[in-house]
Amino acid sequence: MFDAKKLLDQFLGSQVPGLSGSVKGRAGQFGDMAKNNPLKSAGIAAALLGTKTGRKIAGNVVTVGGIAAVAGLGYLAYKNYKSGQSPQAALQPAPSAAEPIALPPPDSPFSLQSPQLTNDFALTLVRAMIAAAKADGHIDAAERANIMNKVHEVDLGDEAEAFIRDDLANPVDIDDLVAAARTEEQKVELYTATRMTIDPDTRAERGYLDLLAGRLGLPDALLEHIDATVTAAKVPA
Repeated sequence: MFDAKKLLDQFLGSQVPGLSGSVKGRAGQFGDMAKNNPLKSAGIAAALLGTKTGRKIAGNVVTVGGIAAVAGLGYLAYKNYKSGQSPQAALQPAPSAAEPIALPPPDSPFSLQSPQLTNDFALTLVRAMIAAAKADGHIDAAERANIMNKVHEVDLGDEAEAFIRDDLANPVDIDDLVAAARTEEQKVELYTATRMTIDPDTRAERGYLDLLAGRLGLPDALLEHIDATVTAAKVPA
């Protein structure tokens, strides 16, 4: 089995050739690279989301990294929800693209070292993002072929490429995704990864998010915190 955590990082663009140093330093490098090579700067997500109306994952979500971004944003939304803050607080003011997303503490279930963050669950997060990208039905056979050509350029390895090809071609069972999230923190991360991938500006996407939220059984107030936190993080690079 390939390294799903590494794939998730590559999916969101944190393992971009040519980026080095601190998160803040990478943000500046990222801005320059994004102008010259949008595919490499936004990772595999550029291939998926580039088929839509110019939408892409950007800002400090990309510069901090894939698995860290999912865990960090999920943790922040969950912490603010538990402390009774208003979801709107996450939007005022919007963070800078150079501002790193705070990582969860080591003892948190959201920590990158948490036993909950298994390779299988990281794979579930990747599958959730692919499913979200397909939610409005815009990816046809020709676009799948174009996406796979771009994925091949990232050089993920044959096994990871085959995984993406299969998930693009076949329906993703939302019940399987939900069943893989066994704890409340994993449910938060699953919804966060999905919300990072799409902006619910079509009926199909809104309906998909609502369906996922209903199956996960997360409180409405917590979902509002996740929505606000992801929106704040997706600022222009």
